[in-house]
Amino acid sequence: MSEVIEAAVTLEAFDWNALGNKGDTYSQADRDKYDSLYEKTLKPVAANEIIDGKVVAKNNKEVVVNIGYKSDGVVQLTEFRYNPDLKIGDIVEVYVESQEDKSGQLILSHKTARAMKSWERVNQALNNDEIIKGYVKCRTKGGLIADVFGIEAFLPGSQIDVKPIRDYDVYVGKTMEFKVVKINNEFKNVVVSHKALIEAELEQQKKEIISKLEKGQVLEGTVKNITSYGVFIDLGGVDGLVHITDLSWGRINHPEEIVKLDQKINVVILDFDNEKKRIALGLKQLSAHPWDGLKAELAIGDKVKGKVVVIADYGAFVEIAQGVEGLIHVSEMSWSQHLRTAHDFFKVGDEIEAVVLTLDREERKMSLGIKQLMPDPWSNVITKYTKGSKHAATVRNFTNFGIFVELEEGVDGLIHISDLSWSKKIKHPSEFTKIGDKIDVVVLEIDGENRRLSLGHKQLEENPWDVFETIFVENSLHQGTIINVMEKGAIVSMPYGVEAFCPTRHLVKTDGSSAKAEEVLEFKVLEFNKEGKKIIVSHSKINEEVTASEKAAVVSEKKAAGEEEKKAVKKVKDSVEKTTLGDMDVLSSLKADMEATEKKSTKKSE
Repeated sequence: MSEVIEAAVTLEAFDWNALGNKGDTYSQADRDKYDSLYEKTLKPVAANEIIDGKVVAKNNKEVVVNIGYKSDGVVQLTEFRYNPDLKIGDIVEVYVESQEDKSGQLILSHKTARAMKSWERVNQALNNDEIIKGYVKCRTKGGLIADVFGIEAFLPGSQIDVKPIRDYDVYVGKTMEFKVVKINNEFKNVVVSHKALIEAELEQQKKEIISKLEKGQVLEGTVKNITSYGVFIDLGGVDGLVHITDLSWGRINHPEEIVKLDQKINVVILDFDNEKKRIALGLKQLSAHPWDGLKAELAIGDKVKGKVVVIADYGAFVEIAQGVEGLIHVSEMSWSQHLRTAHDFFKVGDEIEAVVLTLDREERKMSLGIKQLMPDPWSNVITKYTKGSKHAATVRNFTNFGIFVELEEGVDGLIHISDLSWSKKIKHPSEFTKIGDKIDVVVLEIDGENRRLSLGHKQLEENPWDVFETIFVENSLHQGTIINVMEKGAIVSMPYGVEAFCPTRHLVKTDGSSAKAEEVLEFKVLEFNKEGKKIIVSHSKINEEVTASEKAAVVSEKKAAGEEEKKAVKKVKDSVEKTTLGDMDVLSSLKADMEATEKKSTKKSE
């Protein structure tokens, strides 16, 4: 028991601080001194602080950063994916999340540090026109999303490169250099551009390339873009345009028929503009013109075969060889003289045969015709359509002076408006017939040299005016119907379908009123003109003659009454001379007889 107590006393007196120091011992003063020196070698670090640190180690998952504290911090490598060139010794910003976790580890974050200073850095980059790096995270509508200083910035598709980008996905996961082009602090939006980095360099390259260009120079280029009007060619830093008309000597509907994207082709410089940086290129000019290979023996009058490639109202273009075309004017498609369009004869793609009408190898122009493949209908018109012969025709067109009719394909004639009817006065041919109707005609005149036929319709019947001349003699009376009243008179329908004219002053009726349309009245013929086919009539003349005859009868009666009165007066005078005062009764009686006779005469006259 005493041995155990002795051992316990011995352990209590043991110097534990000297254990393991191999006999080295420090006083308390020395310890305080060395602790003070050690504390001075460490930086004061507080939680939630952003400080700079040095990368001291790195593996495929983590990055060890020394911030001058008593222990190093560990940051996930994914926080540095925007900077794949990170190496040991680089200075990085870190955010102190905790001085020690449960295991005594210093907790740092590079992502949080970037985010807290990102807007300051982004604005600084915009103001200083700095080049910054960012990690392309994903694709979005119209462009890409890039991580810049921990901020999601928008990279428009038009700002990725100077040439059009067709596949945005190839940039996802890559680290790229950018310039900040726009910041919206209110909505926290940042727009960056990669294209801006290379535009200045390309502009200088363009100037150098254009300064070395010459017209006629042949260069190799790459098809960069295809549009409906042409092809853009990349000539190695500068673009040129091959217009669709300079792609092929033949006609094409779209440039895709000739070239494909990314295809390397040789082009010739046609023209360029130093100021506007425009270069006009040609592809077809590298091959011989098809007209140069046209058969030397081809001549006017030869028959050729070809395909209709273009149709217009005035004609059709026919390709008889690759790049060699001829025009068939619409007038050379048919012997007919009626206005028609080329669409009535052809459609694009038709294979046809034609005759060469004109050929100009220097101007590279050719005109063709197809009607020449058919016999000319006018070659036998004189024998087929003799003067006085009768035929059936089709009404094709109207003019103010007549009707154009077609006797057969290519043979037309004119019926003058005066040759339509013997009796009716026609103001316009449309009153007589309509287009497309059949009409019988008589050939009046033939002009083979000018291809003209003068036709008549009324000549199919005898001239009724020969008969009318015996019916509508001057002063003869006829019943007529007023069919139209005008300012100067009225048109009157007379018997046998003849129309006459009655002047306004001859329309007055017995009651003083003027005759109206559709009234049926008696008319007197005042004038008959066979050559002019004109009849002048009057209704008033009939009334005037009746009134005049009545007045003549009254005057005759008055004259007879006057004669009787004169005889009675004379008788009275004779009696008076022989009468005495004793005969006064007889005189009074005679006077009464005379007054009675006078009253009777006056009453009868009234």
